Amino acid sequence: MTGYGWPDFVGNVGVALIILAYLALQLGKLDGRSLAYSAMNAVGAALVLVSLWFDFNLSAFIIEAFWVAISLIGIVRSLRARRAG
Repeated sequence: MTGYGWPDFVGNVGVALIILAYLALQLGKLDGRSLAYSAMNAVGAALVLVSLWFDFNLSAFIIEAFWVAISLIGIVRSLRARRAG
């Protein structure tokens, strides 16, 4: 694929979400155990995976797939804590 297409845009939005989540964590604006933090990471990584569907890179796919999986663990834990609390 040449040029900048919609898959690139989607992937860049995903990267921005991941970066914003990490920045907010470091600035103390988000808790690492919060639903928002895990959701931002999961959605961001999923968007990067969408872009990889069109321009595949195995290393990037592996890291983003694990990023989604780990973020889903965080989402489940956060939702369980909300129900228990």
